[in-house]
Amino acid sequence: MKITRVETFQVQWRPEDPPTSRSAFVRVWCDDGRSGLGEVSPMQGGLISLTILKHHIAQAIVGADPLDHAVLHDRLLHRLVKLGPEGALSSALAGLDIALWDLKGQLLGQPVWRLLGGAWRTELPFYSSIGGNGAPRSLSEVLRIVEARLADKPSAIKIRFDNDRVDLDGDIADHVAKARAVRKLVGDDFPLAFDANNGYSPSGAMRVGRVLEELGYWWFEEPVQHYHVRATGELAQKLSITVSAGEQSYTTAAVADLIHAGVRMVQPDIVKMGGITGMQRCAALAQALGAELVPHQTQPTIGHTANLHIAATLLHATKPCELNDPSPRMHAVFANPPKPVNGLFHLPTAPGLGLVIDESALARLRVELPG
Repeated sequence: MKITRVETFQVQWRPEDPPTSRSAFVRVWCDDGRSGLGEVSPMQGGLISLTILKHHIAQAIVGADPLDHAVLHDRLLHRLVKLGPEGALSSALAGLDIALWDLKGQLLGQPVWRLLGGAWRTELPFYSSIGGNGAPRSLSEVLRIVEARLADKPSAIKIRFDNDRVDLDGDIADHVAKARAVRKLVGDDFPLAFDANNGYSPSGAMRVGRVLEELGYWWFEEPVQHYHVRATGELAQKLSITVSAGEQSYTTAAVADLIHAGVRMVQPDIVKMGGITGMQRCAALAQALGAELVPHQTQPTIGHTANLHIAATLLHATKPCELNDPSPRMHAVFANPPKPVNGLFHLPTAPGLGLVIDESALARLRVELPG
């Protein structure tokens, strides 16, 4: 078995989407005609990661055995390290790794979760992750959207505040008012989480964290700038609410730094840090150091499905899987897109990731990279 070619492309879900708002896919073909599909982080349309894949990775792995995915990952990481391991390079390798695991499952006739050692659970609860709750969205709009998402029967809800990271603490009163209103809407016992998206100073985060403790929120995600690792750890130690971080961590070393700083819940993202191989390593790290691993994942198809395979294998899966704002248009290129049934995602049983591509739909929406 040999890799024969690697395809990198964007998917434009709507005609009006600019290049920076598209999904970023990678497809790896084998000499027997089969292919595996992966996804890179869609930040800025994933253009930088796709370019790295196209110009620096694709030719380097032609002729390689697709089952050597971990060796390929580490070799390429070290060969291309000067391109930046804490960012676009790791995301490129994540997309490649997911595609190779998909291909591996097809070659061996097994779903990825079984190749990872088996599933502790085959029905996976989810939490609704609701973004855009900053100042432009009114309190009544926030409540309307939360109420609509409750119809999907999530196990929890996370409200995200997509802040301007250079303007800290300016909307604390607005955020707190919305946190209180959402708690009132769902009742005292329904699990809630609050994602600050790095929007506060350490003192501002402390103020908000005290309110969230009072309101019984489940966790407080990324309260300060991601590079303030020590401050994040200090907040985690001073607040009784669980403080989480890790979405901006692209290597196991960066995740380890968070845990050693005092963060007890880490949230790396499968399309950012090493794909399935990287998340396996994070799971082992978190278990060894006594931290909760609650993967971050907002891509509704490939990334989400890959994340389900990993989440099912976690011994201590303490929180539900993340389901981002619904984007049914992103289901268009799959015959069997992942959808919850009665509040649960059912683990795929088909080989690989288990996604079936609608080739005609993909051909219509596919956009090739320039150059």
